[in-house]
Amino acid sequence: MLKYESIFQSLLLQIQAGDIPAGTKLPSIRNLTQRYSCSKSTILTALKKLEEQHILYSIPKSGYYIVEHQVFKTPSITDSIDFATSSPTWHAFPYKDFQHCLNKAIDTYQQDLFRYGTPKGLPSLITEAKKLLESYQVFSHSEKIFITSGVQQALSLLSIMPFPNNRSTILVEQPSYHLYMDMVRTYRLPAVGIKRTAKGIDLNQLEQIFHEKNIKFFYTMPRFHNPLGTSYCKKEKAAILQLANKYDVYIIEDDYLADFEYNSKNDPLFTEDFHERVIYLKSFSKIMFPGLRIGLAVLPKALINTFQQFKVTTDIDSSMISQAALHLYLKSGMYEHYKTKVSSIYHSRAKTLQQSLQTHLSMCESSSEIVMHNHIVLPKQVNMKSFIHRLQEKDIYLDSVEMNYLDDFYHERILKLNVSNVNEHRIEEGIKEIAIELKKTKNYFL
Repeated sequence: MLKYESIFQSLLLQIQAGDIPAGTKLPSIRNLTQRYSCSKSTILTALKKLEEQHILYSIPKSGYYIVEHQVFKTPSITDSIDFATSSPTWHAFPYKDFQHCLNKAIDTYQQDLFRYGTPKGLPSLITEAKKLLESYQVFSHSEKIFITSGVQQALSLLSIMPFPNNRSTILVEQPSYHLYMDMVRTYRLPAVGIKRTAKGIDLNQLEQIFHEKNIKFFYTMPRFHNPLGTSYCKKEKAAILQLANKYDVYIIEDDYLADFEYNSKNDPLFTEDFHERVIYLKSFSKIMFPGLRIGLAVLPKALINTFQQFKVTTDIDSSMISQAALHLYLKSGMYEHYKTKVSSIYHSRAKTLQQSLQTHLSMCESSSEIVMHNHIVLPKQVNMKSFIHRLQEKDIYLDSVEMNYLDDFYHERILKLNVSNVNEHRIEEGIKEIAIELKKTKNYFL
């Protein structure tokens, strides 16, 4: 081992052990050269390596200081099978690549970090976002694209701002995105639901609601619905668009899993919207990480000014550092490379999930889509809470969709099955255990 590497390891071990706490100044270069019996350049090389790993920082004419003693540790392997967690596989993300983009963003946009940005978002990111959206068959002018602090912010602004149709009631699929249901409850937004199952929605009921209710917009996830995992067919999407135009209803299309679409013919609702009825939302939380807090919103021309006014009063602009880093991540091609890699992994898991459901739980209603999350509808004889508890005792974690419903809408007996954080070779094992537990239920097959 080279001398500077042994010094690096020695200092690192002291820092990790907490012998040199965060914020502490290291001994002087002269003191360290005497302690380790080496040259000044050797000490500086070891310190530079610690600085590159963000373990310490330097202040000119002052010295080196400890940033943090804790360092990342590879997560330990557990025996559990977690079908409940829907967040991405966090430790698989190429942090070094994105870290390069963060560092470069700070260097490139130094001046911009010390002033407020624009309500629409970083112009260079909007340019790259426009190209990305086109890969999803979402073609729009740059002035219609907004950068938001996650899709959650876009949903919040759209829910409270006035619309040209001067209506107030929101229509949501049931079940739907649980955080949006929380928002509806928290802000006491006027909302009604329409039942969605593995077979879709009742289009006749949709027309009746559009006709009789004061519907401002219809919030929907046309493909890879959360939490059901289902998608609308082309005919259903055309019918929804036709009804929206007929009854002057806007549509919020949450396309949060656009990156995982393998069917090139399955386009968003937005693609066939010729009457500017669709508001298209795109999230990066599933393909990258939720902490990025960046989302895209593509708006009809009639909503642009109002949306911008409401966004200015909320946060002026979304995080400039996140925007700048994402811009570089997209422009460099890193995003496309990572998307190809991770979508392949998830697609493989999704196929295993679908095959396992067909083999072991064909008696239960579920989605036929090949996607990383699915669902099963439990029979009435099964006590859902105790069923989940019994599986948990076997280290298999499940969750219901209770929080995905409006309070006054009938709650179906649905279990979510997400394989985002389940190793592929454990998926069938987990599904098989669920099937075994179901068969134990008294009178289930009578």
